[in-house]
Amino acid sequence: MEREALKQQVKEQIVKFLNLNTVNPADIKDDEPLFGEGLGLDSIDSIELIVMLSREYGINIQDPKEGRKVLTSVNTMVDYIEQHRTK
Repeated sequence: MEREALKQQVKEQIVKFLNLNTVNPADIKDDEPLFGEGLGLDSIDSIELIVMLSREYGINIQDPKEGRKVLTSVNTMVDYIEQHRTK
C-alpha cells in the first residue's frame, strides 16, 4: 500500500476505533502528537490503538516504551506498520 494511502487509513482507523465522532480524519496532521497537546488522547486510547495495530496489521507491541515511541504521531505509526506488519 502506498504510504499516503496508509496514512489516510490509519487516521480513519484512529477516529473509528476511538469513537472520535467530532474529529475529521483529514484534520489529523501527520506529525501532530496524538497524546497531550496534539489530538489529546490518553492512556486508555493507547491501549485501543495497540489493539487496533494487532487486529488490523498483525503487530503485537509488548513493551510500553516501544508503544510510546510507535504511538507518537501518525507518521511514527505508519513507519512502524511499514516495517512490522504481518497482515
